[in-house]
Amino acid sequence: MHDVPSTRPTTADDGAPALRDDTRSLHDDVHRREKAEFGGFKFGSAFFGWLTAMGTTVLLTALVTAIGAAMGANSGTTPEEAADSAMGPLGIVAIIVIGVVLLVSYFAGGYVAGRMARFSGAKQGIAVWIWAIVAAIVVAVVSAIAGAQWDILGNLQGFPRIPVTPETATTTGILTAVGAAVVTLIGAILGGLAGMRFHRKVDRVGLGR
Repeated sequence: MHDVPSTRPTTADDGAPALRDDTRSLHDDVHRREKAEFGGFKFGSAFFGWLTAMGTTVLLTALVTAIGAAMGANSGTTPEEAADSAMGPLGIVAIIVIGVVLLVSYFAGGYVAGRMARFSGAKQGIAVWIWAIVAAIVVAVVSAIAGAQWDILGNLQGFPRIPVTPETATTTGILTAVGAAVVTLIGAILGGLAGMRFHRKVDRVGLGR
């Protein structure tokens, strides 16, 4: 049982600073004990974060495709197609748009995991990204064994994807996969930190800090 720091001012002159110091010490102590008990990777929460990232990717990709069709643009909507046509202005725009879609999608996934897990926001974001990589590896293995019709992530635009076929295992395909992996990792970590920060605000209000 931990002793609660006294909130009684030490003297009449410095009572307010002492009270603030004691409150801050209480907050820090509570946070340390809670994080020690409930911190670390939470792959259950991260799984739902990954589902959120996948769903957001599908929705945003469909939205971008619809806008492109309405504007008469005939550029690729996948990272591979955009990279293949990157020499033109439309290809560069497509790469930027897809990068933003992936960043926003995995930020949303990391945010969900961070909010659910409450602690270790960066680790929750990494866990979301790990789920994506594991799913990509599983689908890549199944696709290599059973055929391209099992490339589920390709049909859902749920990147990052791992190029395993001769058609995709090119320099462009490998660089595209690495770029997508980096963007999704950054987005997931930032989202996890943002989701965790909400709980720190709640803690400060609850403890009067």
